[in-house]
Amino acid sequence: MLITRQANALLEKILSSGKVGVILGARQVGKTTLVEQFLAGRPVTFLNFDIELDKARFLSAASLAPVDALRVLGDPEVLVIDEAQRLPECTRIVKGWHDARLPARFLLLGSSPLDLHDQTAESLTGRNRKLLLPPLLFSETLATQAWADPLLPRQHLCEHFPSQLRAYLMNRMVFGSYPEIVASGEQPLPLLRELSSDYLWRDVLHAGLLKSPDLIKRLLGLLAHQVGSEVSVNELATQLSMARPTVDRYLDLLEQTFVIFRLPAFSTNPRKEIAKSRKIYFWDTGIRNAIIGAYSDSESRPDIGALWENWVIAEVAKRNLLFGSPAQLHFWRSRAQSEVDLVIRQDEKLQAFEIKWSSRRVVGRAFQNAYGVEVQGIRPTHPFTEHLIPA
Repeated sequence: MLITRQANALLEKILSSGKVGVILGARQVGKTTLVEQFLAGRPVTFLNFDIELDKARFLSAASLAPVDALRVLGDPEVLVIDEAQRLPECTRIVKGWHDARLPARFLLLGSSPLDLHDQTAESLTGRNRKLLLPPLLFSETLATQAWADPLLPRQHLCEHFPSQLRAYLMNRMVFGSYPEIVASGEQPLPLLRELSSDYLWRDVLHAGLLKSPDLIKRLLGLLAHQVGSEVSVNELATQLSMARPTVDRYLDLLEQTFVIFRLPAFSTNPRKEIAKSRKIYFWDTGIRNAIIGAYSDSESRPDIGALWENWVIAEVAKRNLLFGSPAQLHFWRSRAQSEVDLVIRQDEKLQAFEIKWSSRRVVGRAFQNAYGVEVQGIRPTHPFTEHLIPA
């Protein structure tokens, strides 16, 4: 199944910039497929540093003069190196080729961003442009459905296909939006279980050099049950019988490997508003559900409100990440316990949203009184969030 991604336009800009492209994202998020589809028909050399022969070929070329190195690699228009973090000297070598002004473009792909971030910061400062690739956006997955013609106005879908839209939305909330899951159609569960295991333990444990996965598994289970709630690191440490610095380190690791992200509190008046709290969400709700084995697609499941909140905020966060984080995302709570689920600050403009699965009335008077911004409701009847972060 061919899925058209909004990242195509961003990849074109990177290749046109003359700089080294660095594409980062979790394993199986679609980095390689994105590049292969975009560069189809062009003279490209692909190397994968998970393959020892490709590593050896690259190092052999690196021992030659830059022009000869490119010839050995097939004189490509674009040299693509997958799993580039597996060879620490990769970025230093590519820097030399880039500085020699060879007639080629370079793309480095990495599913372990901790290592590749460090390498590019050291060797490619000022010479690279990054693309952070999240799981598929809802609009990208929706375009795969025959009944959801992308040329039709969104309002048309809501009015004429409400049952299909609702059912499809629930499917994405339960099973997530990784490309392989979306393409699997009616049988996503075995793939999701396999993906969640590979995604979490191969990359997270490798990146963190952890000797035992048990503690981080328990931590993820606690986080999965607390989405939408403010998370106390001290409480997590107590529940896990771990030192707080260890929990902080694990949270950093999970965030840097695109498992979770933290939503900070919005505050301009610490005396009246919570300023230091954090909420934690999963980039993909399918991964979250797999961690706790919650695969029900019933709208009456007990965590439907928290699941909907995670899904919406993740959709906004994915789009924000993809387009270079132009907005700051927060939640808001006053010391009098008034709350707003999502506050978006972009170009000095504030937007505020309450995320509700039910038809319950949105109450945002406290935030409106404090900031002069009306709090809007986001409900499953209109599951389109891309307008919140303009491209």
